[in-house]
Amino acid sequence: MTTATTFAMSNSIIMLRRSLLHIRRYPGLTMFVIGAPVVFLMLFVFVFGGTLGAGLPGVDPDAGRSAYLPYVMPGILAMTIAGTAGGTATTVAMDMTEGITARFRTMAISRAAVLAGHVLGNTVQAVLGVVVVLAVGIAVGFRPNASFLQWISVVAMVVLIAFAISWLAVAMGMASKSVETASNLPMLLLLLPFLGSGFVPTDTMPSGLRWFADYQPFTPFVETLRGLLTGQPVGTNLPLALAWCAVITVAGYVWSMAIYEKKSVR
Repeated sequence: MTTATTFAMSNSIIMLRRSLLHIRRYPGLTMFVIGAPVVFLMLFVFVFGGTLGAGLPGVDPDAGRSAYLPYVMPGILAMTIAGTAGGTATTVAMDMTEGITARFRTMAISRAAVLAGHVLGNTVQAVLGVVVVLAVGIAVGFRPNASFLQWISVVAMVVLIAFAISWLAVAMGMASKSVETASNLPMLLLLLPFLGSGFVPTDTMPSGLRWFADYQPFTPFVETLRGLLTGQPVGTNLPLALAWCAVITVAGYVWSMAIYEKKSVR
């Protein structure tokens, strides 16, 4: 391992500690990240679950709510991950507007580590949020049917999705001209589980919307988690999900570093 790599990794750990301290000092944001998916879980299962569950293909119409809970749970988990992006983008924008990032640029700190701290912190927060929301789901009747290897795959998939979304959130925060814009821009990510297979099968949608739902990243994310948690084959969804994670990670990294370098020149 080169000296430069070791330097960057040590700086990233320091920035991760800073990000985790922010999370601890602002517990309200974490509560919102966890609370909103829990509210949606209760709403869709106990209010809409009977009707939506009866309409699932290949399901006994009388099963209703009990059939819908294992279907919707992966969508709620994906929403939990997407919901963390707003806090990260806001924190990054605050650092940009308050001059913290500019101060870091004058110090002997790895440039990638400054952003990686936000990414790693948000990834930790997202994973913890998923654990809590999954525990709530189990408490209300969700019974995963995953093997040990499938559970390992679920954990790996959650980490990869959270890592990719975190880089995109950092880029959104750096590109925003104000904290308010940064807090609103990632809200678009929360719509994607709804406009995919998170809550209803895509084949029930109109043709144009179905095309978008089938090819947007959250559909393979959700379908991979659904297959792993229920012990079913994931098919082509797993490679598609991994490909989307790679694309989003690279795009977020390149976008955020380009902004960082541009502002450094100034």
